[in-house]
Amino acid sequence: MKVAVVGATGMVGQVMLNVLAERNFPVTELIPVASERSVGKEIEFNGKKFEVVNLETAVKRKPEIALFSAGGDTSLEWAPKFAEAGTTVIDNSSAWRMDPTKKLVVPEINADSLTEEDKIIANPNCSTIQLVLALKPLHDKFGIKRVIVSTYQSITGTGVKAVQQLENEYKGEKGEMAYPYPIHKNAIPHCDVFLENDYTKEEMKLTHETKKILNDDAVLVSATAVRIPLVGGHSESVNIEFEKDFEVDEVKAVLKDFPGITLQDNPDVNTYPMPIYAEGKNDVFVGRIRKDHSHPRALNMWIVADNLRKGAATNAVQIAEYLLKMRA
Repeated sequence: MKVAVVGATGMVGQVMLNVLAERNFPVTELIPVASERSVGKEIEFNGKKFEVVNLETAVKRKPEIALFSAGGDTSLEWAPKFAEAGTTVIDNSSAWRMDPTKKLVVPEINADSLTEEDKIIANPNCSTIQLVLALKPLHDKFGIKRVIVSTYQSITGTGVKAVQQLENEYKGEKGEMAYPYPIHKNAIPHCDVFLENDYTKEEMKLTHETKKILNDDAVLVSATAVRIPLVGGHSESVNIEFEKDFEVDEVKAVLKDFPGITLQDNPDVNTYPMPIYAEGKNDVFVGRIRKDHSHPRALNMWIVADNLRKGAATNAVQIAEYLLKMRA
């Protein structure tokens, strides 16, 4: 299996390489792709060294699968070129997510919708992935009317520049700013750009992508996305209004049985999800599950996941694994 990783030297690209190796994905030839300044450098993968190439060279080498994590503009220009060469592209940017001709996939939920004809497959936004994984089994059982979500997002979602900003601020040094304000000792209610409705693009991704993945436009989603000074992963405080009555024990049982979810919920011994425990893991962690005392059919819960893993790299590799099974 010839696999290209586009954006191989970036934060998500490096995690993609780690996940491919950890999960023993059958890579016979790795094609690491990066910007011109990285071309010619070597990347080690599974004990072998592979030379970084540019996009044009990678297309000519016709990989079976290309994992993209190089930004929307790169994906819009180059994903169709890879697809024309017969490569299946799994794209981590927002470029194709809301394209009605492209599948938006979380494997545990809707991988079975994929066909051989799907040459460009969209990987959802990191915040969306962990949210919908917890929503899906609950929607199937109780019917979801409305979701209100507030996110507490790791700086790694912004990239290396944000990590450097935080490190500089820890040390009291001046440097390039990824955010319009300091992030150390701060919380910035501003992820991505503001839109005309005064929501940010990140907040509206949660609204639109959730509907598409659940295949239900009737599910209402309202989000507030906040950046906080940590590295381990994204957290979400979620309030869900259901169509049907429910018991908390039922909710826990449904979540516990769903693939990709780890239930961490025991207030008696202070057991609940936290980014410090989610970092480096591939599951989505759910806890703090309780009835909303202000509404008879509403529930509160807390969802945490490593945004670079299940929120990006792991989800993409799981899609690739599904494609392998499908072709077997």
